[in-house]
Amino acid sequence: MIPAGFLAKRIYSKPDWLDATRVTDIYSVSGCVSPVFDDYVDYWRHNGFWLFDSPRVIQKIAREHSIDLTGTTLFYYEVYEKEFDGDSWRPYGPDPSFQTAVVVPTDKHLEGYDVVTFFSRNLPECSPLSCNYLARELPTNAHCLLDSFEIAEANLTNRAFKDSEPGPYRIFSVYTVDWPEAS
Repeated sequence: MIPAGFLAKRIYSKPDWLDATRVTDIYSVSGCVSPVFDDYVDYWRHNGFWLFDSPRVIQKIAREHSIDLTGTTLFYYEVYEKEFDGDSWRPYGPDPSFQTAVVVPTDKHLEGYDVVTFFSRNLPECSPLSCNYLARELPTNAHCLLDSFEIAEANLTNRAFKDSEPGPYRIFSVYTVDWPEAS
């Protein structure tokens, strides 16, 4: 897994339409259910994975643009170095037109694994486990994430995501981290 970066998100409880009894809230990488702190792409400070290299970058954007981060959860992500196009696995890496220098947190808590679509090939689009109700069919944890990389990889290879959103699909490990003290 490759260090991919950070996002601040507002975590929402499981929506009523997602009939998955194990799920209590949504920690997906996509912002479809639990939104990202702002339309962050507009600030053009993201890295080649279309995430942020450090929490400090997010905090600086928030200060400069009067964005309230109160109540957000800070996530750190790593991404598998291959993506699944629906038929086969292909190498994947950051967009080379953006600098990528992710600061790996020393203290992180693994929450699970998400499968995310990247039809436009840049920022995270949909997480079919929540966006397309696949959590009703695939066993997820309370945060609507898969328990292991191997489960995510097997479900993709076995085409469990086939009729959800168009790919390619990328596997992310999802971690929660504590916010650093504001500087």
